[in-house]
Amino acid sequence: MYIDKTFSAINDAYCIYLCIFAGAISNYISVMRLLWKYLDKMRCFRKRLTIPFLGILITCLLFVNLYMEDGYVLEEDKRQLRETPTHQLNSERYVHTFKDLSNFSGAINVTYRYLAGSPLPRKRYLTIGLSSVKRKRGNYVLETIKSIFDQSSYEELKEIVVVVHLAEFDLAWCESLVQDITRKFAHHVIAGRLLVIHAPEDYYPVLDGLKRNYNDPEDRVRFRSKQNVDYAFLLNFCSNLSDYYMMLEDDVRCSKNFLTAMKKVVTSREGSYWVTLEFSKLGYIGKLYHSNDLPRLARFLLMFYQEMPCDWLLIHFRGLLAQKDVIRFKPSLFQHMGYYSSYKGAENKLKDDDFEEDSFDIPDNPPASLYTNINVFENYDATKAYSSVDEYFWGKSPSTGDFFIIVFNKSTKITKIKITTGTDDRQNDILHHGVLEVGEKVIGTKKGKKCSTYITLGEFKNGQVEAQEIEHKITFDIECVRIVVTASQKEWLIIRSISLWTTQPPNQ
Repeated sequence: MYIDKTFSAINDAYCIYLCIFAGAISNYISVMRLLWKYLDKMRCFRKRLTIPFLGILITCLLFVNLYMEDGYVLEEDKRQLRETPTHQLNSERYVHTFKDLSNFSGAINVTYRYLAGSPLPRKRYLTIGLSSVKRKRGNYVLETIKSIFDQSSYEELKEIVVVVHLAEFDLAWCESLVQDITRKFAHHVIAGRLLVIHAPEDYYPVLDGLKRNYNDPEDRVRFRSKQNVDYAFLLNFCSNLSDYYMMLEDDVRCSKNFLTAMKKVVTSREGSYWVTLEFSKLGYIGKLYHSNDLPRLARFLLMFYQEMPCDWLLIHFRGLLAQKDVIRFKPSLFQHMGYYSSYKGAENKLKDDDFEEDSFDIPDNPPASLYTNINVFENYDATKAYSSVDEYFWGKSPSTGDFFIIVFNKSTKITKIKITTGTDDRQNDILHHGVLEVGEKVIGTKKGKKCSTYITLGEFKNGQVEAQEIEHKITFDIECVRIVVTASQKEWLIIRSISLWTTQPPNQ
């Protein structure tokens, strides 16, 4: 778009020069007519002068034309070539405009500048967005970008684009950071998987004299309000780059192959409604959205930018779109690594204790139905133990012979099973005595389905059981997994997680 505008400007200038030159030629012709009358009296000279005169005239025209094309155009190209590698902030090369972004105070025109990179026409699977400002102490954005790329395989890199919004009004700082980014990640910029953008200060709403909700000091209100606008501009820019959008902060470490782990979770949720999936329990880290929801979320943040912090607004947004509960997955795929906060440089030691550096080995948990005869407490039903979401099954004191059965929609080959009971705050609500079994030949009963034959894989110890290399121990395709209580207990039972890993049969 910028190239088209440049050549359009050159053409306009070219036309102006031609008009001026044409006027000069017209005046010149009038003078020549007077001379011609004089020369008519000197016919012998006219014949001699006609051809040289025309030659001089044509030469002048060619010279002017060559000067304009070679001089003006080439100088313009040289100027653009000088500017293009560094992407100076004072350039007027606006490349992405969103009009009528929100109606909360009339039409808003936001113009974004590319400071590094440009998007490819092909939509990716995932856009990863982060907004960064100058910190009083410490800066982690380069480490965050490095972690994203280093923890992704080559195949995963082909499916992501990282957008960094430098939401800082200090343009010298922005320019310096852009130079660091382009030096360190040049090949990712060239490949179109790393973009750095900037929204000028002129497009921000009022940030002074805002409402001091929750008795926050004035500078705190300004900081969090501007942050809402920073995120809103970032979200809107990213709305058409990919199918999904992941929000990170600028001081985050990623787990290895996080994209593959995330895709596995998204695939498992096919057919179910969700607005936000959470892959970290901290702040605005690891929150996944459908890209087609981003324009609405951006308008929402702008509309209520001075009311409350962004993570609180996101809870309201999720609820307004009818996702009542948090859908959070474990292990967490992202970890906060910054030691100093972007607000006043205060210490920030928050860590996600569910984070795992290597989260590639996320369980498959194939589609299944769940049945139990244990008395369920409130809404802590059986399905919550089988989900990778941070929730669990909770049943009242189980008795000998009670069971918890998983019946697969179709038989499968299982390589590994891991079951954990109890929680950190309820460490006695574990299965004290029980066994893990797998079965085949599903039959129907009045209370649901079950298998007719079972083989025991192991016993629970300290509330946990794990069986590995099951495909080498079991000859049949498994249709059921069953937990059986082998001794009554007074304590209630929490089944925190049931994790299954599968392998496809060779003929599939």
